[in-house]
Amino acid sequence: MKKHFPAVKFERFADDILAHCSSLKHAEKVLEAIRARLKDCGLELHPEKTKIVYCKDVDRRGSYEHESFDFLGYTFRPRLSKNKWGKSFVNFTPAISNRAAKRIRKEIRSWTLHLRSDKNITDLARMFNAKVQGWVNYYGRYYKSAMYPILRNIERYLIRWVTRKYKRYRGHRRRAKHWLGRVRKREPNLFVHWRLGLGS
Repeated sequence: MKKHFPAVKFERFADDILAHCSSLKHAEKVLEAIRARLKDCGLELHPEKTKIVYCKDVDRRGSYEHESFDFLGYTFRPRLSKNKWGKSFVNFTPAISNRAAKRIRKEIRSWTLHLRSDKNITDLARMFNAKVQGWVNYYGRYYKSAMYPILRNIERYLIRWVTRKYKRYRGHRRRAKHWLGRVRKREPNLFVHWRLGLGS
């Protein structure tokens, strides 16, 4: 890349590669050169993962077979954004990928938070906040709101925890939800997702 395409911005992480080209013709030329270079090294591009993607936005309004790609846990695709004056426009931006979101949901389930009736609510926050904060720091860097539906799962498990922890709330999800709301009002920074305004 440095020798033959010095003007092309290029990123690599392990065996995932991105090359930023100025046109379809340019992209096809770069792709063919990379394919030939890898062949010389006894390697080949992944036939399904390798593709040319059109970065569609307010300035690039055409269409192409592929208009999104995943990289480092993010999906890059056209999204509706707002400028500083509140006007909507199409921007090609990253947000947490479906694959990463599915992995996080699975991990939250694995905590079996709702079954930990031997813990108090402060214990639960101490046990899981560091992990949740790590997700927010990484996946919330761009288009943070895409994470919100995932993090709301924690609140649902907390409501179920209340119904198991306290006998007077068993079978009363609404009352358990109100109890949790009172705790949140008293300690709004207890859980990471509460700090983001994602209470019930």
